[in-house]
Amino acid sequence: MSSIITVLARGFEETEAITFIDLLRRAGVTVTVLGLDSPEVTGSHNITVAAEKLFADFRDPFDGIVLPGGMPGTKNLANSAPLVDLIRETHQRGGLCAAICAAPIVFGKAGILTGVKATCFPGFEKELGGAQFSEDAVVRDRNVITSRGVGTAIPFALELISFLVNSEAAGKVGAAILYK
Repeated sequence: MSSIITVLARGFEETEAITFIDLLRRAGVTVTVLGLDSPEVTGSHNITVAAEKLFADFRDPFDGIVLPGGMPGTKNLANSAPLVDLIRETHQRGGLCAAICAAPIVFGKAGILTGVKATCFPGFEKELGGAQFSEDAVVRDRNVITSRGVGTAIPFALELISFLVNSEAAGKVGAAILYK
């Protein structure tokens, strides 16, 4: 079974985060929700989510990291040097690095997108750090998966399941939620 972490920072996009957390768990993926600075994190639309652990306290092994977008959540993530370092380490060992909406800019800051096909929310393309930008809803290039925003949250989550489990599991979850 795969294990991923997600890091929530004040101002994260709630729909994006909850969508991939929920769908990954339906597929049997272990998802640990980490609060960047607090055990309770309030999103950009004033919805508060309880994290399971603080980012600074997390030491367990994991297979990948998935970041939601939202503002100022994305900027708060990008300003965390320990998180940017962890993204570099995860990418170097071949772990999944996935982000949606504005959050791919955190990968740009980490320097893992040079020459990688990626996407993001419109207006953040210049902050992708040398990525080959695509307007596709979801883009997968090796161990990096990026997506554009709330409207692409379900296909993004299903692509994560395909990567972490298999395409059959992604199809079963998609069918169970009546997606396409």
